[in-house]
Amino acid sequence: MDLTSAQRKIAFAVIVLALAGLGAFLLWPRPSPAPSQAAGPTARAAASTPAQAPVSPAAAASPVPSGPAVNIYQLLPFSQADLTQAAGVVRQFCADYATYSYTESASNYVSRMGSLVTPSLAATLAQDYATPGVAQARTRQKQSATGSGAITALRAFGPSSLTFLVTLNQKTYSTQRTGKTSAQTLSTSYAITAAQSGSGWQVNDIQLASAGNS
Repeated sequence: MDLTSAQRKIAFAVIVLALAGLGAFLLWPRPSPAPSQAAGPTARAAASTPAQAPVSPAAAASPVPSGPAVNIYQLLPFSQADLTQAAGVVRQFCADYATYSYTESASNYVSRMGSLVTPSLAATLAQDYATPGVAQARTRQKQSATGSGAITALRAFGPSSLTFLVTLNQKTYSTQRTGKTSAQTLSTSYAITAAQSGSGWQVNDIQLASAGNS
């Protein structure tokens, strides 16, 4: 029976696909059978013992001898004692800075910080504390606060200054018109700089950490 043109094309396509499948089957790599082992104690012992991986040249090489420990403070313009002292001053400053009472005057508030701050910063803090709107609200609401600071990082340093990133946690108490006292807790990140003064350290700058890098 003669095939039509369409039937011949279909038959040709089927033959091509069949040959392609047969070629793929013959050319596809197949795993070789594993060699058989005689049963017995020796064969079982060999099978149960894992083969050891070859030792690489890097692993076989002798370990590199370590040199003497490096004192990081030899590379910095301040000593470990300086860092410890400056950090202590900053933490104490944070506690005094965040603690106040509406019964305190600006001079009393600043004097509590004593020698922790430079005279110029003390004047700035006293001025901020006595700002009319802020002072009136503090007195009207009978506000008081306590707080502390936690150093989180050392942002910058120089030959005679260290700038710390500090999270200042402050709890503020206010008395409402109804006579009820409310409390609010606030955590703020500051950049606080301590400068070397004589044999000690004093805080000479405080600003929001987001305000800059110094």
